[in-house]
Amino acid sequence: MAAGDTAIELLDESKLSGENGEIYLFQWLSSTEKQAKRANVEQLKACQAELEAIMVKIVTASEPYPPPGRPIRRLVASCLQAFYLRGETKSLFDTIQAFLKILTETKPPAKESSRIAAVYCIGELMGTYGSQMAEVAVVTIKLYRSSSPIILRTYALYALAKALSTAKRAVTDSVAKDIIKHSKNALGDKALSVQRAACEVLILMFPSGDGTRSVADVESILNLCVRSLESADQLTRKSLAKLAAHMLASTQIERVVPVADTAKKGKKPQNGDEDEDPTSTPHVTSEEAKPIMTPSEMLQQLSAHFNKPQATRRTRVGIFDIYSALLWKLGSSFVESNYALIVNHFMTEIVTNPRSSGSRYEVLFVRSLIELVLRDLVGVRMLGEQAQIAAIQELSNTYLKRWPALMPGQSAPSPLCLVIALREVSGLLQQLGNAPSPVQDALSDPLLNLLSHPSHSVRINTAWALRCFCYSTPLRLPKVLLSVVEKLQRDVSSLTTPAAPSDIHLRALGHAYGLAALIAVIPDRPLYVSYDISAKVFDMAVQILKRAGEHDVKVARIEIEIAWTCIASLMTLGPNFVRPHLPQLLVLWRNALPKPTTKDGAAGRSVAEWEFLLHVRESTVGAIHCFLKHNSPALVTADVTRRISSMLGNGLAFANTYITNRPTLNPEELQAESKGLGIDGREALLRSRIFQCFSLVGFSGVTESVQSSLLQSVITLFASPDGYAGSSVQAAIASSTGTFTSIWQSVDGYAYGLTNLQTEDNQDWMNRDSIETSIDEMCQKPIITALEHDPLYLCQTIIDDSSCRAPEPPPATTAAVDASILLFAELLPLQDVTQTTRIVTQLLNSIGSPKLEKNTGRKAAALVNTTYAVVFALRQGTSASARQVLGNSQVATPLATFLKDVLVDGDAALRKASSEAIGRLASVAGTNFLTSQVKTLVDQVVNNRDPHGRAGCALAFGAIHSHVGGLAAGPLLKTTVHVLMSLINDPHPVVHFWALSALARVIDAASLAYAPFVSSTLGLLFKVYMMESHEPDGGSLNHVNISGDLPVYQVVCQNIDAVITVLGPDIQESTRTRTLVLDLVHQFIDEEDDGICVEAIKCIQHFLMFAPDHVHVPELVTRFRGYLASPRRPLKLASINALYQLVQRDALSMSKLGGDRLVEELFAMLDDDSSVDGVRNVIASWLQQTVIYNPSAWIDLCQRIMSRTTASQQAADAAAKRGELDDEGQSLSVGNTSTSSRQTSRWRTQLFALQCLHNICAVVGRSGRREHLDIAFARSQGIPVSGLLVSRVPDLIKIAFTASAAHVTEIRLEGLTVLRDVIEIFAKVPDPDYEENLLLEQHQAPITAALTPAFSSDSTPEILASAIGTCAIFVGCGVVKDIGRMGRILKLLTSALEQSKGSGMLSLGDAAELSPNASVMLRIATLSAWAELEVASTQQAYLVEVVKPHRATLASLWVSSLRDYASVRVDAESLDETAAGALDSYSSLGREVLLPAWPIILHAVAIAMQKDDSTILAAMDGQESAPTQPTAADSRDEPTVFFFVVFGLVYEALATSTPDADPDAQRTSIISLQALKCLVRRKYCGKVFNDPPLFEELLNLFYRMALTEPSGVQIHLVEAIASLAESIKTGNMTNGHASGTADVLSSPLAHCLRICAYILRRVISGPQSGAIHDGSTPVEKVRLIVAAFEAFSAVAASFGPSKSEDFRAIAITLYCDLLKDEVSELDLVGPTLQALKALLDRPANLPDPDQKYGRIVHGLLSACLMNIDAMSGREGPMCNKKIKSNLLAAVLILTVLPTTVAVGRPIIEHCCFLISQKLLEGGELSLTAAHCAKTLIMASASGNPVLKQCARLLLPGLVECIAKAAASSDEAASSEHLLATVGEINKALSALFMSLPEDIRPRALGVIMPVLILFLNPSRQPPSALHTQSVTQLLSLAAASPAAFKDATSRLEAPTRETLETSVRQALGGKTTTAEPAKPQISLRSF
Repeated sequence: MAAGDTAIELLDESKLSGENGEIYLFQWLSSTEKQAKRANVEQLKACQAELEAIMVKIVTASEPYPPPGRPIRRLVASCLQAFYLRGETKSLFDTIQAFLKILTETKPPAKESSRIAAVYCIGELMGTYGSQMAEVAVVTIKLYRSSSPIILRTYALYALAKALSTAKRAVTDSVAKDIIKHSKNALGDKALSVQRAACEVLILMFPSGDGTRSVADVESILNLCVRSLESADQLTRKSLAKLAAHMLASTQIERVVPVADTAKKGKKPQNGDEDEDPTSTPHVTSEEAKPIMTPSEMLQQLSAHFNKPQATRRTRVGIFDIYSALLWKLGSSFVESNYALIVNHFMTEIVTNPRSSGSRYEVLFVRSLIELVLRDLVGVRMLGEQAQIAAIQELSNTYLKRWPALMPGQSAPSPLCLVIALREVSGLLQQLGNAPSPVQDALSDPLLNLLSHPSHSVRINTAWALRCFCYSTPLRLPKVLLSVVEKLQRDVSSLTTPAAPSDIHLRALGHAYGLAALIAVIPDRPLYVSYDISAKVFDMAVQILKRAGEHDVKVARIEIEIAWTCIASLMTLGPNFVRPHLPQLLVLWRNALPKPTTKDGAAGRSVAEWEFLLHVRESTVGAIHCFLKHNSPALVTADVTRRISSMLGNGLAFANTYITNRPTLNPEELQAESKGLGIDGREALLRSRIFQCFSLVGFSGVTESVQSSLLQSVITLFASPDGYAGSSVQAAIASSTGTFTSIWQSVDGYAYGLTNLQTEDNQDWMNRDSIETSIDEMCQKPIITALEHDPLYLCQTIIDDSSCRAPEPPPATTAAVDASILLFAELLPLQDVTQTTRIVTQLLNSIGSPKLEKNTGRKAAALVNTTYAVVFALRQGTSASARQVLGNSQVATPLATFLKDVLVDGDAALRKASSEAIGRLASVAGTNFLTSQVKTLVDQVVNNRDPHGRAGCALAFGAIHSHVGGLAAGPLLKTTVHVLMSLINDPHPVVHFWALSALARVIDAASLAYAPFVSSTLGLLFKVYMMESHEPDGGSLNHVNISGDLPVYQVVCQNIDAVITVLGPDIQESTRTRTLVLDLVHQFIDEEDDGICVEAIKCIQHFLMFAPDHVHVPELVTRFRGYLASPRRPLKLASINALYQLVQRDALSMSKLGGDRLVEELFAMLDDDSSVDGVRNVIASWLQQTVIYNPSAWIDLCQRIMSRTTASQQAADAAAKRGELDDEGQSLSVGNTSTSSRQTSRWRTQLFALQCLHNICAVVGRSGRREHLDIAFARSQGIPVSGLLVSRVPDLIKIAFTASAAHVTEIRLEGLTVLRDVIEIFAKVPDPDYEENLLLEQHQAPITAALTPAFSSDSTPEILASAIGTCAIFVGCGVVKDIGRMGRILKLLTSALEQSKGSGMLSLGDAAELSPNASVMLRIATLSAWAELEVASTQQAYLVEVVKPHRATLASLWVSSLRDYASVRVDAESLDETAAGALDSYSSLGREVLLPAWPIILHAVAIAMQKDDSTILAAMDGQESAPTQPTAADSRDEPTVFFFVVFGLVYEALATSTPDADPDAQRTSIISLQALKCLVRRKYCGKVFNDPPLFEELLNLFYRMALTEPSGVQIHLVEAIASLAESIKTGNMTNGHASGTADVLSSPLAHCLRICAYILRRVISGPQSGAIHDGSTPVEKVRLIVAAFEAFSAVAASFGPSKSEDFRAIAITLYCDLLKDEVSELDLVGPTLQALKALLDRPANLPDPDQKYGRIVHGLLSACLMNIDAMSGREGPMCNKKIKSNLLAAVLILTVLPTTVAVGRPIIEHCCFLISQKLLEGGELSLTAAHCAKTLIMASASGNPVLKQCARLLLPGLVECIAKAAASSDEAASSEHLLATVGEINKALSALFMSLPEDIRPRALGVIMPVLILFLNPSRQPPSALHTQSVTQLLSLAAASPAAFKDATSRLEAPTRETLETSVRQALGGKTTTAEPAKPQISLRSF
């Protein structure tokens, strides 16, 4: 309500007792709150007292008031706050007293809900105004200590905290001590919510700024927090961490400390900065300011707790929550300046502590936690780019460079520290994306050294870091690769020498891993590496394999692993590399995986031998795995599949043999071998690889027996007691003593063979910060993944994601289980019913095996594995056959029975998985199954009181509805809703939380069918919000402690959201529903918990879609901007999403609300924390919509960002300035520059700003608004120039220049793009000050300057290629037309072309020597740049001169590049060994580089061919230069050498084009047709097309294009057909006369005619099926008709005279269709009459014995006249169009007819009759008729008797028409139309007059003059236009023939003659002043 409306209405108590009393109260409070904020102050004060009384009543809740639940008490508090904020405050004291009274009253005590509400309101009011502190403190502490319900105790502490926040000064010391004492006790309270509240109180009791903090305070509170961590849930841990972080962070604030104290503390290590001894200056000061702990002391407080032997896993995880909160609290600048110290703390205090390296699991556990803090928190969210660079240098200097320890006394860092440092470096590299040179120098050597580290983990992680390094700095890749290959070769050769060092085998493996990781970078960075190196590595690997057989087992093992690792990584290069080597590989694989023989199973093999054999197989299968992953489907043919499947089968058989023989092996040897991966690990790895390969290769070639044995072995592995690899004795002990608690708690990294797969992806269902969630997950993570578990992951392709994480495989044993489950899921749906039934029975038997009772842990693991396997199998089984098999009752029933038992398990993961499985089963198994399932579930809910069971059933209901779908589950909806609603009322958090989740799924699935339940659901959700048992802090102790991790209100919001989507737009109809929904959402969005806010924001987003008018957008925008600035990340992300929606809806109004500030804030977010997703979308969408109105403002924004420097720029500058300081100095000074670094920007932000500039140019360029491009036009329109795009050209060029000189490749590339945009958009724009010049001429120098850095020494191939293209665009755009003035730009292009001639490497400008691939790419870029110029030369004449000197070179290079493209297209090994340098050995690069370039090159070739350029002909013939004497090319028989190559490309392009393709594809089609036009000429194709198959292929293509292509393409098609016909004609028709008619119609030429005729038919009358919409413009259609008729005539002419008459008849018939057309609005006749004229053209002297021509013409004329007659009596634009068309056509026919053709008199008479008729009808047709009459009369002057007859017939009509016009001309000013008509008739009469012999002229004038005189009205001044026109006409007649004129005037009647004389005198009198020659005057006087 607007202020000043009616007064605030009071509560109507009578409505409270109804059934909706609570809702009424809630809505009344909501509206009162809104009105209190908006009403004017006077009104508010008037009713304030009453309102306050009502509020107190509501809280007291005497009858009839309902108990004040959570929403009620929150609203009461905010209403009261609003009253006191705007009204009187004097009654505040009384209100608080009234509330305190409710709390202190004992007889009778108030209701619980009233007490809770009272405490809450006191807290809120105190928090805002603060007054009665002492009393509140006493009451709240008393309440906390009482035995009241938990929720009341919690609220008491919260109220105390709120009060302290405003009125802490009023607390006396003794009370303060009391508060602290009790709050510390509360930290150990049993109820977690009380602990959380106590944290808030303590934070306020120890504010960070006070001076009285002692180390003891900090330590005591920290101890309490750590003690509580063990039992805390995630929310409580967050609160405890916040308190601990607050206490620790406060130790860093400088405080004044008495000196005596410092002396005591002197024993502690002093802070490094304060080096003077404090005691040396006692007389100067007695106190000084310093922090009470150094940063390292502060951190050691935490590590001391972490390392305590008794600290449990949960506690240790919780301590990392504290670390995370502490660093966040201390802020970025602290972390940036103390980065080294923080890392050092983690390494020395935690990583190397013996407690943290006890077992493999411990190591990974600690590593994961440290990474969460260092990587996700510090690296991603806190370090700016500057600090990231410093961090890499720090890690390199302190850790990476310290190994190996070279100096005596130095010790190398521990491998554990090295791994963490390496992983952090690789993460930072991926974040930086572009390492500046100081970073490159810091890393390149240490990384290469560390490859030879003795520790496996270090080697693997070094390889990964090296990969990240070369990926981000590809210029270093070739050198690093070479040096690693050399090192590896050296190691391999010394493996066998006895003198080699002992760790040589480890060193060799390290180098092999490094090599593998680097090779995997090549596909992403193909331009930097030469092909030879990969071939060299392949040969080396094959050599090693061949040699390995001669060596000892120990050495051979290493050699084989090295060789296969290299081969595996080479497989990532893709099919082009692998294809030639495939036969050899298949042989090698077969040898390594032979068929198992009986000898394999024989006993007596030593452990070492087994291990060797397993190792060989595992390495080999690894290579096969990489092959399948990167070369499918290109190389994985049916044959290869079959062979690989059999090898994999052999491998599996061998692994099974080992398993059977394992018990016979010597246990001591097994122990000895267990270091590292161990023999069992090796077997597990082999098994997982075999399973993965089977999954990749597919099962089409795998026999049923193999499938069956595979299923056997996977079930054994993941579900049976035998699949357990641990000690069964220990497991049995654990089971019997009950020490096994939960499978998720195990810490051996194996967890009884549990899988590591997850069934659900959405981890953020709690809407928590991702770091908090990840830390929380560490409590329940039995299996920790790490890169070193599987070296093959080094050569997986990088998915470029922002998380910057290395891929992390699980340990080998777990990997085998994962692979087996996935394989099972893929295989099961492929089996038939009997087999599936057997498998399912076997699976369920093994899980129910009695053996498992002895091993509880294994039983739990097998249960999870089996459930997950069933879920995955059902997800896979989507095909019809699989659905049938899985839905069969023999399969579904046993599965359902099994799943039902799992559904009621206490483990939430199992419940979720089994509910999904039940849902999916129900969707495949049919309705009977569905109903029985639902019935079972209902029974279960009724009978089973176990909360977990009931929660499971609820989940199953949700899953069934969402998988079966709303329709099929419709009949069950009512039952489901009732059951879920009753479960939602259950007070147990587990039950009501999952029931609410399920209900949300049901609503989503049921969609509109849910409408009848909407109001009851909303009622229920409101009730849930009111219930104390469903509050986060409400309910019994057990419930409160569970509910922290089950956020009920979030799911309530999800339900509201689902209801909003069900209602959709109908939500606008029902006011009651809408206000209730909105009020609820507003309550939730104000809740303190971020997660609830996030869900509420989602509700608002949907609300905005359906009822935008009911949402107050400005308020929302303000709220979202607040969230953007908040540190609470989930809110940040949610509000960005919501802003995106608002911007997409209406960016303009957002600009009014948020303005530039908001966009700047968004850009700042990109800089502040680049990991926040979605910001870019918001800005881009905003820009897209608003840039057209003010591009200048957007450019300003981007310019501000571009004007900052980036960190890599600074680092590079600093390095250059510093020269060579030592490392320490270096790291320090980079750290210190942060003072000046305010104006730095992340380079990705700058890149985004450049992309925005590119979008600005694109959007404005496309918009078609001329004022943005043309200042002169803008001025003429009165538009201010300052805001327009054109005014910013200098700035854009300047920005492009800045970007082109940057240090980051991506920015340089984008800068060139912007430069290109500027040139393309403004090339034609004139200079506003000098009309004749172009705007860009004055900018030529800066453009050249911006292009120059692209050719500097640090340039990369991509930049060079882009720059060459930009140079060409500049040369070709016509800004500078004088070749002499193009200067440097043209020189660059020419030099690039000169270099492209040779076959060697290119070097352009100062750029370094390029790799072969890069040379090829640049050669192509250069050629396509020149091709662009050739294409442009058709428009810009000056370019002909530019291209001319290079024609010969270009022609041959263009043709050869087309040939190369063709060879890449065919994937041919090599068409010709000497082809263009590197292209034949090409990886997939050739295709990518040539794909965009070939149409342009083809276009250039086509244009050269059209110009009949001899060089192109020579090039097509494969000759270097044009032949000196011209040969008779037109009569050649053989095609040119490259004819088939180019023809093939053209044919393929045309054959693969689609009719509704994008403009680019259409352009390619047009270019191809243009090339084809020339290609089918004899000089190129010889007699190729005399070969029927080829000709027919081409014809079929033409037919298809005639059917589908749009007009724009068909224009070129008909031209190509004509050209083809021309070429065949010269070959076919020997004597010009073909024999019989039949032959003619089947001849090739006739087909060409047919296509033309079809195209004409289609464009004229559309296809039979109705109108044709191909999006072509009318202009294109006209051009097509003209072109098609031309082509038709051209082809027809080649048939000889007699046949060509028949074809002429066909063409004319087609044209008749056009004249008859009444369908299309377009006038296609007028513009195409020229085509008709061409059709009728025929030499007059040609004999026409059969009168064919005459008959055709007669027919055509008659048709025209009949068409006109048919229109009589109809009117409208369509009729007028048709009459007009036919009149014009008839006249055209009459005028072009040769005199030899006789025309019947009736036709002529009728034609002239029609023209006269239309003349007299007036309207728009009279003008056309006049025009026709004029044409006929003018043509009659040629003496054609027919036309003379026409003139005679038309004269009466013309005269009558003029007379009529004269009669109407007196009225008003005559219309334009009339003037034009009269003008046309006058011209006709003049022509007629002039064609007469002198003696008849007076008679003619006797007819003409009287009519003209009718127009004269000399009395009217100024004279009318018709008057003037007539006078002029009369004078010209008089001048032409004075005598006749005189004769005629004399015969006029007197009045008429007077009028004539007066008029003529006036006209001439007016003229005399202009000193005309007086000749006409004299002749006039004489009468």
